[in-house]
Amino acid sequence: MDIDLADITLHVDETLDSDGLAQLEDAFRVRDGVVSVHNDPKRPHLFVIEYNPERVNSQDLLAITHFQGLHAELIGL
Repeated sequence: MDIDLADITLHVDETLDSDGLAQLEDAFRVRDGVVSVHNDPKRPHLFVIEYNPERVNSQDLLAITHFQGLHAELIGL
């Protein structure tokens, strides 16, 4: 069975401490369809999220930041 995966990059406007970063990563990871979450400590505002688009979409992932009380945008590479 082949699974098509997609990825997005999110830019979070707020500056988060290590606990805030971990909390947001966890919020992404528990979402059904998310395969991986990467946040580079050198670029703490950016999150790269790989996901199964049959289970979740980019707007759902963006909404997770809003539910956390944060502001974020999808950005292209």
